[in-house]
Amino acid sequence: MPDTTAAAETAEQTKDEETKAPEPVDDLVTTQHTLTVKRRKLAYTAQTGRIVLRQESKKDGKSEGHQARAEVFLTAYTLDDADPGTRPVTFAFNGGPGSSSIWLHLGVLGPRRVLSGDVDDPAPPPYGLADNPETLLQHSDLVFIDPVSTGYSRVTEGREPQEFSGFQSDVESIAEIIRLWVSRNERWLSPKFLAGESYGTLRAAALAGHLQERYGLYLNGLLLISSVLDMGTLRFHEGNDLPYSLFVPTYAAIAHYHGRHGDRPLDDVLADAEDFAAKDLPWALSRGARLSTEDRAEAVATLASLTGLTESYVDRVNLRIEHVRFFTELLRDEARTVGRMDGRFTTWEPDGGREHMSEDPSVSRIIGAYAAGFNHYVRAELGYENDLPYEILSSEVFQAWSYKEFEGRSVSATGTLSAAMRANPFLKVHVAFGHYDGATPYYASEHVLAQLQIPDELRDNIETAYYPAGHMMYVHEPSRVQQAKDLGKFIKSASNR
Repeated sequence: MPDTTAAAETAEQTKDEETKAPEPVDDLVTTQHTLTVKRRKLAYTAQTGRIVLRQESKKDGKSEGHQARAEVFLTAYTLDDADPGTRPVTFAFNGGPGSSSIWLHLGVLGPRRVLSGDVDDPAPPPYGLADNPETLLQHSDLVFIDPVSTGYSRVTEGREPQEFSGFQSDVESIAEIIRLWVSRNERWLSPKFLAGESYGTLRAAALAGHLQERYGLYLNGLLLISSVLDMGTLRFHEGNDLPYSLFVPTYAAIAHYHGRHGDRPLDDVLADAEDFAAKDLPWALSRGARLSTEDRAEAVATLASLTGLTESYVDRVNLRIEHVRFFTELLRDEARTVGRMDGRFTTWEPDGGREHMSEDPSVSRIIGAYAAGFNHYVRAELGYENDLPYEILSSEVFQAWSYKEFEGRSVSATGTLSAAMRANPFLKVHVAFGHYDGATPYYASEHVLAQLQIPDELRDNIETAYYPAGHMMYVHEPSRVQQAKDLGKFIKSASNR
């Protein structure tokens, strides 16, 4: 008699294979472009799409091959006819966690840029794009990476997005993408840089160490834009008084911008705020109930004067001004709030009694331009088509993010960056600050840089740049042009070619 059981199993197996999702493959699209920069025509190649991220799988000690885990979206720009041995390459990403690379890509670094407007000249829909003659492509090839679950990057079928929603897993996946691109494009001997913004600076610092230790891939430099290397400087919670002092210079800068310091020069206001934040305020906070009535009154008066808030408010919050509460409170008498990402922006607040503002105008006023610009650009000019929504900012990623590696301590990459610089004394670091950045305040970043555990002779490897703008300082046109020059100069000086 025929073996009906075996036949049924074979049929079932055949059916499973027929219905099984096809193995994912890279879907990169290549296009050619030109850009005129100071009468010089740059011919470059753009490669856009998703590459498959794989990991070797083992079961019972035996290899099951390299299993596809995710499809990671990137856009790479390479200058035509350039020598890969001398031509730098910069890998760029934003932060969040949960942000795509759209901001750096179309804001300052890429060969095309969004016309988003600024505080005094907002752009109306339907927005537009323009060539970016200040692009970093003049000095370096560029690779923009969207971490898993941002942009068009997604996990493969059957995988959980949470596999990538964490500090270490994120570092490992981005490092593998960088290794793959460097290897496939024969760029191991090229000068290599990482450019990160916001949480992307924490990622970049961690990557500098991981790339060295895991792959022996040593970098020439880090471009840290709106830097946060230690979350403890930003997290307002009981028992951590550090942010209450480190944010004061930024509060003072924003108050100055909105006319709360009269005609005093900004530099003078910042000098006073930094001095108070470094000495008197930390001391007053540490005293607690031991602070005398006279000393408390003096601290309240000084802090109120610097921040533009009333003495009554400063006294009620016990000298501890949380940042979102500040953005909501500063212009309450005008029924307006100021932006967190960029304190120059304001918007109407419909609830005059609200403690936390209902929106961040420095994001809501520009995100439409970036969304329209990229969704047009990726299809019409880069030739890449995908029906998935391009996730600019994913709240799901942010909410699911895990810092389990830092349980019981501050989330920080300062130790990793310090070790990377000691092991690679040629590693240079450029740090860019916006005076009106209320998300990653400049004085907090200065504090962290001063704590790096490196010898004095390596401190010259760190350079800083300041701009009269916010978190995305390139929204401000004069800052964008100057920042482009600063970044290009840094790439040239750190390339060792």
